[in-house]
Amino acid sequence: ASGDAPEGTPERLPYLLKILAAGSPLSIQAHPSKAQAEEGFAREEAAGTPRDAATRTYRDANHKPEIIVALSDRFLALAGLRELAATRRLLDAVGEATAPLRAVLDSHPDDADALAAALIWILSPAAGPQVSAIITAATDAASDEFRDELELVRHLQSHYPGDPGIVVAMLLNLVILRRGQGVFVPAGVLHAYIEGLGVEIMAASDNVLRGGLTPKHIDVAELTAILDPRPGPAPVLDPAAGTARTFTGGVPDFVLTQVTADPSAAVEVRMNGIAIAVATSGEVEITGADTQDRLTLRPGSAALITPNEGSVSISGTGEVFIAEPGQ
Repeated sequence: ASGDAPEGTPERLPYLLKILAAGSPLSIQAHPSKAQAEEGFAREEAAGTPRDAATRTYRDANHKPEIIVALSDRFLALAGLRELAATRRLLDAVGEATAPLRAVLDSHPDDADALAAALIWILSPAAGPQVSAIITAATDAASDEFRDELELVRHLQSHYPGDPGIVVAMLLNLVILRRGQGVFVPAGVLHAYIEGLGVEIMAASDNVLRGGLTPKHIDVAELTAILDPRPGPAPVLDPAAGTARTFTGGVPDFVLTQVTADPSAAVEVRMNGIAIAVATSGEVEITGADTQDRLTLRPGSAALITPNEGSVSISGTGEVFIAEPGQ
């Protein structure tokens, strides 16, 4: 829509949308829940910690769930803690250097408790020499089952030599996405984007708790306080094929729709509210149902769709992603 914003247009978008290009591995991180963010923000405000301070954790009072959808043919990510039985096999393949880490895991009968304790141990300064030994051993290790994971260790070591986050990464699910597949990252889930191009959507927040692969501040106590340490498979999203594929995490902040324009028939997409469309291939034409305004988008160009449109018609020979509030 063009002109002044119509009635009903919010002053602030509930989501952020970006094209993410991971040329080198990004930091391991997790994000707080809404309640955790509200409590943490209030605590740091009361303490008088400047919002731009390097040691500031909560820069706002919002949560930050996110989805990334691969645009490149191959997108590497880490997402969620791997099932502990598989992680034990990986550590066995690395060898004797992992004995201190295995001892920490073995000291807790509950898998989630064991993984939380392992994270604290890996990131503790006292464990530095043992963590370095694990990295060295893993860099030289070989395993048919964990070939990709050990190759990742070598890749991370080349970018972040000796970083304890390399051992944290060994606890996480390695996800290799094909183009059009996505990952949903809810609150408390450790994740990192390693390599590839993707469309990323998230709730509007800057709250990040880092867990490695970074020179920036790591607040281990706060990270473990907001962590979801339950192991399980990576939360991969792969909607059914079609002209419109919807990626959702079941949160009210956002939903992301991938639309493949059909030159023979326009695709109609209904809106839940204020939306952003970004083209990722070809050339698409977007027509608003209310204003009948038309915009042509090419890769990298975007359009704001105001709520009064209700729906848009998409035609052409390309691909566009539409971000909007969740239902």
